[in-house]
Amino acid sequence: MTATLCADDFVPLIGKAFQPDSHPQSLTLVKVDTPTFAGWESAPRQPFSLLLRGPRDVLVPEGLYRFTVDGAQAFELYLVPVQTHSRAYQDYQIAFN
Repeated sequence: MTATLCADDFVPLIGKAFQPDSHPQSLTLVKVDTPTFAGWESAPRQPFSLLLRGPRDVLVPEGLYRFTVDGAQAFELYLVPVQTHSRAYQDYQIAFN
């Protein structure tokens, strides 16, 4: 069995390229969001989300992807494009709860 991923696993990867298998566009991890929620103190994992960014002209569709990070680490994660008000880039979210 694999270990449960937590926010601290991704903090060192901020600024790194996440390459989804079967898609030509890589995304950059720009933020690990770790909000606090009342009642979650005893949960096995505190909720967090990843904010990734890519170019506006090549959208990565919502879905489950196997991501390779800097050609080394691999994660299977569910990616969701989110509303982005910039014309220069597109943001994506991966949520853990």
